[in-house]
Amino acid sequence: QVQLVQSGGGLVQAGGSLRLSCAASGRTFSSPFMGWFRQAPGKEREFVAGMPWSGGRTYYSDSVKGRALISTDNAKNTAYLQMNSLKPEDTAVYYCAARILRDHCSAYECYDYWGQGTQVTVSS
Repeated sequence: QVQLVQSGGGLVQAGGSLRLSCAASGRTFSSPFMGWFRQAPGKEREFVAGMPWSGGRTYYSDSVKGRALISTDNAKNTAYLQMNSLKPEDTAVYYCAARILRDHCSAYECYDYWGQGTQVTVSS
């Protein structure tokens, strides 16, 4: 079993930045695909960013492209999502997720393991 433990998030003013972390532990598997999703109240869970754990091409939703940066740190077994120029519409619960298959998928059904979620609130 893989555990994903998230940290970061909180309340930030519009235009600000924050970094979310996702630490992986437990039974590990080689080079999963990591994704970040978010879910606002009353809305579907949506893909935000993704990349292969070992590096390579990164993927972003149109809503965050140019403002978000996904990365991984093998030494720390941690994935990150840096969000800049935050907007009130970025307010949501953010989740990290790991997909055993290594190819990109933006649908939440593709992912096998999930973090506990962390609230991000952007005030105007």
